[in-house]
Amino acid sequence: MKKIKVLIIDDSPVFRALLEQLISSDPILEVVALAEDPYQARDLIKQHNPDVITLDIEMPKMNGVQFLKNLMRLRPTPVIMISTLTQHGAQPTLMALELGAVDYFPKPSVDNTADMLNYKDLVNDKIKMAAGANVKHEYSQNSSQKSLACKGKTSIELIAIGASTGGTEAVRQVLSALPAGLPPIVITQHISAMFSASFAQRLNESCALQVKELSTNKAPLINGCAYVAPGDKHLVVVKQGSHLYCQLDDRPSVNRHKPSVDVMFDAVAETVGKNAIGVILTGMGQDGAQGMLRMRQQGARTIAQDQASSVVWGMPRVAVEINAAEEVKSLKQIPQQICDCLDSHH
Repeated sequence: MKKIKVLIIDDSPVFRALLEQLISSDPILEVVALAEDPYQARDLIKQHNPDVITLDIEMPKMNGVQFLKNLMRLRPTPVIMISTLTQHGAQPTLMALELGAVDYFPKPSVDNTADMLNYKDLVNDKIKMAAGANVKHEYSQNSSQKSLACKGKTSIELIAIGASTGGTEAVRQVLSALPAGLPPIVITQHISAMFSASFAQRLNESCALQVKELSTNKAPLINGCAYVAPGDKHLVVVKQGSHLYCQLDDRPSVNRHKPSVDVMFDAVAETVGKNAIGVILTGMGQDGAQGMLRMRQQGARTIAQDQASSVVWGMPRVAVEINAAEEVKSLKQIPQQICDCLDSHH
């Protein structure tokens, strides 16, 4: 079995040593080199040609985001950012994901053994996933998609979007191509609780819709608005009288996730039925596939992202395999497909 070669870039000698120890404990992972800054890392990357790089965001000389920008231009490689899970860490981490980093994990804030074992599993799972990730996808920031228009009258009442690894950028690509005035959109993205408000804010700045994190317990769903689940609660949809609301749900994790896409899609299938569109984007695992199948069985329109444009074709792949996806489209085609679904429902 060929080992996955990992390069660690971090300015803290203590954390470099810890990370090397955690990663080396996995038989299929091999730490080929350690660098304390991006300048040292350049030569080591040429020398060792790593499969995955872990990259600290906060470093002297050159920060991780700047280094990532250069790397993705010259030598696209799967990169996992090491970030602080704070509001301060949110912006640079989301920026890094936008530039092509596959994922992120926090520096551990714990010293007890049980938590450290969980942390080790988290880190090593993410590295293995990143080794198979598709990082060569070229995102065209200014694609000519801006001219999309939907015809107006539609019987669709709600659009639900679920995503995980690679999804912060995929969701942004989809929303920024959609015209204003659409039926309300609900979004479940697997993301840490500290980052979800910043994520919603970044989406809001890059599209014609109004995007906000669902921070109150309950909010009426309004046309032209999109609502993002916070990073530590499920988002569900309920009906009161003739009006739809989204609300927070504090039940335990589903498929190891909270928020879970399955929880959201299930609620949409039950509450909105055939008058909904479900979209499942890039992500590791299978969260959302079963929920999307239930949506399709209720007559909803369902769209999955294709393999070529997904960073990690996990969740959409399972949806396709169980026949939950009526359409399989590339990331660039999904906004048009959403508009087509809206237009065909009068």
